[in-house]
Amino acid sequence: WVIGACRDYLMEFTNASRWGTQPISFGIPGEEVDSATAGALMDAGFEIVGDMLLQAPEGLIVMMRNGASLEQGVADRDLLESADENSLVSIYWRARMDDLKLREDKDTMSWLEQQDVWFTTWGEWNHHRISGDGVVVSTEGSTITATLANQVSWAVPGTIRLQFNQSVLRVTDSSGTDLTVINAGQQHLIAGWREVADGMMVTIKPGTTVSINLDGEPESVQFTPQETFNGLHHAVTVVGHHTTNLFQWSSDFQESDLVFTWLIERPVQIEMNWALPVIAVAVLIAVPVSINHLVKKDQRGHSD
Repeated sequence: WVIGACRDYLMEFTNASRWGTQPISFGIPGEEVDSATAGALMDAGFEIVGDMLLQAPEGLIVMMRNGASLEQGVADRDLLESADENSLVSIYWRARMDDLKLREDKDTMSWLEQQDVWFTTWGEWNHHRISGDGVVVSTEGSTITATLANQVSWAVPGTIRLQFNQSVLRVTDSSGTDLTVINAGQQHLIAGWREVADGMMVTIKPGTTVSINLDGEPESVQFTPQETFNGLHHAVTVVGHHTTNLFQWSSDFQESDLVFTWLIERPVQIEMNWALPVIAVAVLIAVPVSINHLVKKDQRGHSD
């Protein structure tokens, strides 16, 4: 019941993501999680755990801490440069330790923002992969149709690469509206399409059918689900641990392109009628500024 209470507390104040209201990730500080806790997590709708577990409990996905830290003097650029193609790099960050404010490595942040990477969150990355695997493609004459059914959990778009020899005349969605053209420098997930040398990449929202009109009937069409958005080399998220004040902690990064997976903890100074769990819920916020008024609402309520 404590895990469900964590989820419900967060949902009172903010959506977990632009793709879904419910948090789907849970932060665990140790290397193991027992079967009872794993079962309770799944019963509460959680799908992802991280980031120090040695193995995934059955039915859950583990996200590993594999990108060192964003803290000044601790960041490891060599490690970040060695990331495998199509991997997800999770970088550790903690803004406060007791009364001490930690400093982020601004040089590493600036360097990261110039790299060929997709900035994402745990949940977005995982469901983009799932959605890409779910796209169904068919061809009739000079028209290719790609369909992605509605998803059970977060409604995250998925990407596929289509290979053919013809030129693209027009790309439309289910309503007949032209699909957004994605430029090569786009590093945040959006639905749309981009022409490449041997065809195109298309990122499709769940519940949508995309029609691609070509200048002639293709001899063959091949398609491949893409793990990483927009043909970028790999994905990066910064994981904010022990976050007790989301607005304050995220305010230092409002001008940054980096995207954070925030592990939210309810502040201990707030009087509670249920026990604070040892492990913190991870709520995945893609646009931290959007929760400003919600945090202030929470503070006003408790000051009253």
